[in-house]
Amino acid sequence: MKQPLSYINPNAKIAKSVVIDPFTSIDGDVVIGEGTCIGSNVSIMDGARIGKNCNIYPGAVISANPQDLKYDNEKTYVEIGDNVTIRECVTINKGTNDRLKTVIGNNCLIMAYSHIAHDCFVGDNCIFSNNTTLAGHVTVGDYVIISGLTAIHQFCSIGNHAFVTGGSLVRKDVPPFVKAAREPLSYVGINSVGLRRRGFDSKKISEIQNIYRLLYQKNYNNSQACEIIEAEMEASNERDEILMFIKNSHRGIMKGYTKSN
Repeated sequence: MKQPLSYINPNAKIAKSVVIDPFTSIDGDVVIGEGTCIGSNVSIMDGARIGKNCNIYPGAVISANPQDLKYDNEKTYVEIGDNVTIRECVTINKGTNDRLKTVIGNNCLIMAYSHIAHDCFVGDNCIFSNNTTLAGHVTVGDYVIISGLTAIHQFCSIGNHAFVTGGSLVRKDVPPFVKAAREPLSYVGINSVGLRRRGFDSKKISEIQNIYRLLYQKNYNNSQACEIIEAEMEASNERDEILMFIKNSHRGIMKGYTKSN
């Protein structure tokens, strides 16, 4: 259903089952999948690729030009997966020459007033609470929960199953499976509640806890801790994922909790 008071460029590729409310604007180089509902006063600009069964609430702006002074009108995109909910006044900017696209995975919930800048890659099943702000080139894994009013520095990475508490300033990379809190942002334990909800058993959770005890609570530096973890801990997908994340970190991982913070 398409309201006569909305503007839809005739070149846009929109599935017949898409619902579009009044006063919404959709440009020509846009693809929208089946079953998606678009609220009023939404702007969907050139380069948007939106999947099936998404819900986009009033005031959202999808695929606007990036707020990057180096952007030179190159052809870039925003790719949004299936079953994504984008609440009121969310802004998602298209990519630049760096990655050429901004990506949101499947089954994500992006709450009101959040901003996802150019060249961000967000995995599947993520939840961003109100006013979450991602600067450019941020990478977020799967099943990540970011609480409200969190700001994430450009080029940071957040690992799978991580939980970041509200009002956090994320300046360093956040490894997989952990909870991040305090100022400056620090390790405060693993995300055991989230892991149990996603089917991790007690043995696997204990294994992940032991890895992070070596990394954060034994006074080793990161290189020493990684060598010990690799040598002494039984090989597993989770162990290897943590080690690869640390080794590939560009900004360095966040610090452990100490009495001073």
